[in-house]
Amino acid sequence: MVITSGLIIGSSGEEFRVSPSVSVPASSKLTTNPRVVRNVVYLVVIGWFYVVLMMAVAEASNTTGTVLGAIVTFFLYGLMPIALVVYLMRTPQRRKEIKAREAAEDLAHKLRATENAVPASDPPDAGRHASGAAQTDSIPAVGKET
Repeated sequence: MVITSGLIIGSSGEEFRVSPSVSVPASSKLTTNPRVVRNVVYLVVIGWFYVVLMMAVAEASNTTGTVLGAIVTFFLYGLMPIALVVYLMRTPQRRKEIKAREAAEDLAHKLRATENAVPASDPPDAGRHASGAAQTDSIPAVGKET
């Protein structure tokens, strides 16, 4: 966050103008809380649902309108667009849930793997000597008799 004469630039690049008498601590966060934004968008969805419901009621109660027209209006102007908007709004949250579920499954898999693991054997001989004693009954070289 950068504070210059009456202008504050937030961490995501937005600009805020403040009067010189307002003191803003440098540690304050001016970015918008995603949960608040999500709630505002849900409020817009509820408002749109209300408007479409009133359109459907007007269609059904009009002298030239029909109930079938009201149902079509409600589905085409209301439920389908609202379902699409809500689906798209929940995409980041669904991704986070999927990542969290995969991380939990990976952790559980790793824990099971460590519980079922075979204990490590002794390390191999690090010395430069033969691993066993010298053999006494060796095979004679070619051309030599024993």
